[in-house]
Amino acid sequence: MNRANLIMAGAFIAPAVVLADIKLALPIECTLGQDCYIQQYVDHDPSSQYSDYRCNQLSYDGHKGTDFAIPTYDAMENGVAVLAAATGTVVATRDGMADLIFTQDRSAEVAGKECGNGLVIRHDNGWETQYCHLQKDSITVITGQTVQSGDMLGLVGLSGKTQFPHVHLSVRHNGAVIDPFRPNGRTSCEPPHETLWTNLPQYQAGGILQIGFSNAVPSFNDVKNGKAQTPIDQNAPALVLFVHNFGTRAGDTQHLKITGPNGFSYDQTLTFDKSQAMNMRAGGKRIRRGLAPGTYLGHATLVRDGDIISQSHTAITIN
Repeated sequence: MNRANLIMAGAFIAPAVVLADIKLALPIECTLGQDCYIQQYVDHDPSSQYSDYRCNQLSYDGHKGTDFAIPTYDAMENGVAVLAAATGTVVATRDGMADLIFTQDRSAEVAGKECGNGLVIRHDNGWETQYCHLQKDSITVITGQTVQSGDMLGLVGLSGKTQFPHVHLSVRHNGAVIDPFRPNGRTSCEPPHETLWTNLPQYQAGGILQIGFSNAVPSFNDVKNGKAQTPIDQNAPALVLFVHNFGTRAGDTQHLKITGPNGFSYDQTLTFDKSQAMNMRAGGKRIRRGLAPGTYLGHATLVRDGDIISQSHTAITIN
């Protein structure tokens, strides 16, 4: 396979481009904000720090694409399609790499193949799109094939250098990396006026991915696997509300609240002491005399600088 070994190559943000040359659709079959989200954007900071196109920290140093993520490994196993963002010709593919969470002891194994299973599509007028981290043996197109915008290319996976299931979309023009949200570079932190998107994806600088009840504090691995919710009955040893977050910053607060029959109440506010791409928070009560029958409501909010940036709720009924 050629095309720089599908390594997410390219320089940083290019100078002015002709926006009419290409328009992009979402490269993933999902509904943003419901069953998928954007974890990271192109890094606009040329220093060793990092910054996304809205001057926030949903990126990392040197990141050259947009990561469209799904919240759990369980969702990945069920299959989420990766789609062509624009019409073009497939010029390179790679498949066959295992879907494994990247760890430093696998650096040599992944070196030169950080993109994992993926492909490159060439479009008109010097444009290319690249799709990384697809599931093993899921790629449905071959080199030389013409694809239309919206055609299925494979499935979201966990191959290459990644720690969560997503498709990494890189956009290049004449070899230079272009941020589809700021194709002419970042000149302000305000919402962009011109983008490469047919329909501009809504920006969310962090939020709640999952909320649920468990009879004990779950492991973060179970949360990421979509297996954290457990059966709750009157004899449960505890009632715990857990929340799966992304893009939290140092100083953010999370409010967890449970209400239920007979005045059942749990209320706590937690403060994040460092910025994290993804995390879990949980809290609740030990149950000593059994849970009363009825409906229990769980509510979580994520607050930044005094403003609620995300909130979610859930409910269970105990008979």
